[in-house]
Amino acid sequence: MSQQADPIVETPAGAVRGVRDGSGEFYRAIPYAAAPAGAGRFAPPAPHPGWSGVRDGTAPSPTAPQPARDFGRLDMTPYFGPGWVRGEDYLTVDVRTPAAGGGRRPVMVFVHGGGFVTGSTRAALYDGSAFARDGVVLVTVNYRVGIPGFLDLAGAPPNRGLLDVLAALDWVRDTIAVFGGDPGNVTLFGQSAGATLIGALLATPEAKGLFRRAIVQSGSGTGAFTPEQARRVTAAAATALGVPPTAGAFAEIPDERFLEILPALAGMDLRIGPVTDPLVGLSPFSLVLPVQPADALTEGPGEEVGLLIGTNTEEGHLYLVPQGTLESSTDDDVLALATKVHADPAAVVAAHRAARPGASPGELRSAVLGEALFGAGTARLLAAHARLSAGRTHAYSFGHRSTALDGRLGATHTVELPFVFDIADEPWLHGDAGLLGPDPAPAGLAARVHSAWVAFATHGDPGWAAYDPQRPQVEVFGG
Repeated sequence: MSQQADPIVETPAGAVRGVRDGSGEFYRAIPYAAAPAGAGRFAPPAPHPGWSGVRDGTAPSPTAPQPARDFGRLDMTPYFGPGWVRGEDYLTVDVRTPAAGGGRRPVMVFVHGGGFVTGSTRAALYDGSAFARDGVVLVTVNYRVGIPGFLDLAGAPPNRGLLDVLAALDWVRDTIAVFGGDPGNVTLFGQSAGATLIGALLATPEAKGLFRRAIVQSGSGTGAFTPEQARRVTAAAATALGVPPTAGAFAEIPDERFLEILPALAGMDLRIGPVTDPLVGLSPFSLVLPVQPADALTEGPGEEVGLLIGTNTEEGHLYLVPQGTLESSTDDDVLALATKVHADPAAVVAAHRAARPGASPGELRSAVLGEALFGAGTARLLAAHARLSAGRTHAYSFGHRSTALDGRLGATHTVELPFVFDIADEPWLHGDAGLLGPDPAPAGLAARVHSAWVAFATHGDPGWAAYDPQRPQVEVFGG
């Protein structure tokens, strides 16, 4: 029996019991919306009815229905977490705080990645102990993914996963003070699909006033599908299920069946005229928007929100190295990829070749892929925000090369996360199949990255000059 009683916090919805540890207090699986069950899977998030008594916040939440993901020899378990852990009440947040009482501390709200089909708060990479240690209240968010979260259906609101994140931000505004957080000093941050969602929230009118700053890690301001592209995915899903493409028809189908048809949607050709697939076939789901977020910042809180944004220098390696295709790539493979992502593929290949003299076909293929998925959309969002909100945009580039998979994984997609969360020394991230490889992390790099994120969340200055298109300063981490 512990000498100190477990902490209990009174929220507007009811009391929650957490645990106290070396970094502060931890409250898990707190609902921010009602369970999305049955037809509710295709409805906007609804208020949670609350509870009587004290809710157990010491155990992790169920997760959104999602498929298992395999990255060959690379152990991506710390990123994807346990996969689908069944239970309807998964629209929840986890909260790490130095202490629920006393003080209005900066709040950071993290939105996970996973290609709009996977991910959860249970992933080991999102351990918020270091943020609580450094005086920040950290909130991590579960949201709907896959067909319930992002398939565009008649009779259902689009972008339901995005609506979930909005509902979680409403919860933060109304509730975070009882956990010791300042609802007026919220930084929204995320990675990959989560970062792309944040880019969209910068252009969403309903998000105004809900967060003061945003951090976009390896996302895209141009990652949304057009309505025409979304209709193509919806038609394929309806055909695979043998039902009409309506929310009413889909509401009758169990989640297991949605996961079974995902292979039939993989790798669809979503090119329509001059419009290419912003996810290059890696996911059949994304936001569905008539205008890309980078071109619509004036519609939302973009002007009033400070932005920290960047990418990793070898993003595309994650999709080639673990699968063994970096070495086997040919010039034809590079050109075929460029044809998927650009109207003038030869010019794209020539530009990448000029920028990387001596690069192998695999390295060029990775560069084209990384630019298409993250680089171009990040650059457009960066430039748009810098024009709109002068002096409030900061840019970074992460270049530390993981030595995983015989030293080839490099500064790939996701590799910055252990440094952001200041857990880069954890043994489960190392070894040849671990995300960071067998070599120890560079001394001081995690402290430098993590402290920049904390400083930005605290007062808007990560420690280097704001990005100015005339003087485009980009802070380089590692590499």
